[in-house]
Amino acid sequence: MLWTILAILLIVFIGGPLYLILWLRNLAKKPQHSIIRSYPYFGWIRYALENLGPKLRQYWFDDDNGSRPFSRSDYLGIVFSAKYRSDLISFGSKRDFEGPGYYIANDLFPRLKEELQVGHQEEVQGMKYKIDHEGLFFRREHLVKDKTSRWLYSEDDAIIVGPERQKPWKLYGPFGVSATSYGSVGENYILSTGYGCQMAGGSWINTGEGGIAPEHLAGGADVIAQIGPGLFGFRDQKGNFSINEFKKAAEHPLIKAFELKFGQGAKIRGGHLEGEKVTAKVAKIRKVKEGETIISPNRFSFFRNSNEALKFIKQLQEVGGKPVGIKIVVGHSLNLDVLFETMKQLKIYPDFITVDGSEGGSGATYKAMADTMGLPLYSALVAVVDKVHQYDVRDRIKIFASGKLISADKIAIALAIGADAVNSARGFMIANGCIMAMQCHTGKCPAGVTTTDPKQQEALVPDEKKWRVMNYIVTVRQGLFALAAACGLDSPRKFTRDHIVYKGNDGQVKRLSEIFPLPFSKENIQED
Repeated sequence: MLWTILAILLIVFIGGPLYLILWLRNLAKKPQHSIIRSYPYFGWIRYALENLGPKLRQYWFDDDNGSRPFSRSDYLGIVFSAKYRSDLISFGSKRDFEGPGYYIANDLFPRLKEELQVGHQEEVQGMKYKIDHEGLFFRREHLVKDKTSRWLYSEDDAIIVGPERQKPWKLYGPFGVSATSYGSVGENYILSTGYGCQMAGGSWINTGEGGIAPEHLAGGADVIAQIGPGLFGFRDQKGNFSINEFKKAAEHPLIKAFELKFGQGAKIRGGHLEGEKVTAKVAKIRKVKEGETIISPNRFSFFRNSNEALKFIKQLQEVGGKPVGIKIVVGHSLNLDVLFETMKQLKIYPDFITVDGSEGGSGATYKAMADTMGLPLYSALVAVVDKVHQYDVRDRIKIFASGKLISADKIAIALAIGADAVNSARGFMIANGCIMAMQCHTGKCPAGVTTTDPKQQEALVPDEKKWRVMNYIVTVRQGLFALAAACGLDSPRKFTRDHIVYKGNDGQVKRLSEIFPLPFSKENIQED
């Protein structure tokens, strides 16, 4: 009996490891990675460390303000806003005040809370987390019911998109969800985000170019239906644009506006969806084959210049009776002149322009395009706002801005430059539980956000996460009103370039209105 036990122990503790070493040695001789061929054991250790590196850097080694695309400080700001409806910090800011950057110019005599023009001030049902115990390995917390103000615009400050349309769109808030296509994100994300936007009021969700899923309408929020060059959701069986599909969408009361996607900051080339994410439901909505990777064109095939594009916009405005806008990426301000000159010649104007900065996100794109194509948001926004003033069409066109606008201060700068409202995609993804795992294109998102896999989506529970979305919107809007009050304004709608200063490397400070003064319109110049 004793010899049997010893033999078993020898096999387990000596024979087993010896066999494993020899097996790995033999495996290393097969054609594969060159380092593993020469140094198999150290090579595998190197490979393991290489895979662990991004995860270790995210939590241990990156400083709070240094990581990309969002710093740890930015990420936690969204999480605390969404979970606890709070953006309080202790001890001081972690911003590098020595470097150049934008600052908001406060007034010597700020507004009191009761002096603010806040609309619809009744409190509504809310829920936020309360921490019961903060331990080393876990946090125990639970949702508690409470009441909250929604911090909406007053009637005088409401944003009217497409006032000339049969059914204009009235907005009581400046902050909504940027285009995120079904397929790129899953049903649970769309549901929780839609529910949260509806509860917060004054917000919206953009369908992205993947078409209108039932979940976009189930939440009850205002919806912008995006039409991309692939025409998904707006095409016939042959892939051509279907005016009948458009009419059907325009008849739905929750669809408030349509957006033609001319470009997206992270991928001017057109949308990209890996085949693993193209489920039967995604394929049915898009009228494509299940399981096949989708790469949409980088331009609408049936118009190739501003003249043809604007005539198509007019057709949609007349047929649908609702606002129709365009989403663009700015390469250079001079590139906009042809578009605006054609608007004036034809007397056709999009109801809104969404300006997408090159720093915008994507579920899948090429690195070279994401790193260098198009202007960053603030520069692009200055160019577009200046053009609408230069061509004297500011009163006809509302401007939406998108590109890493995740917090009240960044949004306030965009509003001051001249945007009417802003969109965020990744901000709402983080509010829904995204941990920035950078696995969006794989369909294996650990948080259940960017996946259509039913099992993976179980991580995201819409009935819970909808409160986080609502809290995030409300906290951002409250922050905007607080910043406006500090500037002596009664509403964020009153921000101008006079309220933003830029501090350079040399310490000199200039108002944005000095660096980028609004141009006179061409009509006024000619009259003078």
